[in-house]
Parts: sequence; C-alpha cells; structure tokens
Amino acid sequence: MLLVYHRLMGGGAFVREARRRAGLTQRQLAIRAGVSQPTIARIESGDARPSFERIVDLVRAAGFDLDVHVVPLDEDALAMAERNLLRTPEERLDALVAAVELAEQGRRAREGDG
Repeated sequence: MLLVYHRLMGGGAFVREARRRAGLTQRQLAIRAGVSQPTIARIESGDARPSFERIVDLVRAAGFDLDVHVVPLDEDALAMAERNLLRTPEERLDALVAAVELAEQGRRAREGDG
C-alpha cells in the first residue's frame, strides 16, 4: 500500500512515487499499464490531468495501491502551509531550527535537565 500524503500533491506525483519505489522506468510502467511512455511522462510532470481511476490504475500497475481517507478539513494547517510557501528558504530554515530548539528545550524540561 502506498501511503504518501501531501495536501498539495497532484496525481502525477503519486504515479512517480509508486514508479520510483518499484524501481521502474517510465517505459516499463507504461508497458505494464498499457499506455505510452509519453503519457506517463505527461502525467508525472503535471501536463496531463488524468482521472482518479487512471491514477489508481497506474499506481497499481507499479505494484502499489492508494490508501484514501476522507478526513475533516484542517484549515489551520492549510493556511499555515500556504503562509510557509511565501517565506524564503532562509526564513523556512530559521523557523525549522527554532522549532527544533523549542522541542529540545521541552524534552530537557520533561527530563529535569533544565
């Protein structure tokens, strides 16, 4: 089962991930799925927008399956992700370092180290 999650991930990214995990070339996946290699390339690049059923078929042709769930919308997480996309790479790194430092301080406090 292919468990890949990303709120902004398109169907082509699932196909690419499944193909790479299976160690297949685009041509090999195309043969397994009965489509052309350029079709796989267009789907993976996002130039083609196949149906959900086509994505599932391609992922299965690579030997995986998609595990799809309906979950409550977390608008706070989406808004935070969208704001993060507006940051520069340096700002993202600074925020990540600050979060790691905060987590480490919390760990030390729980352990009584500080």
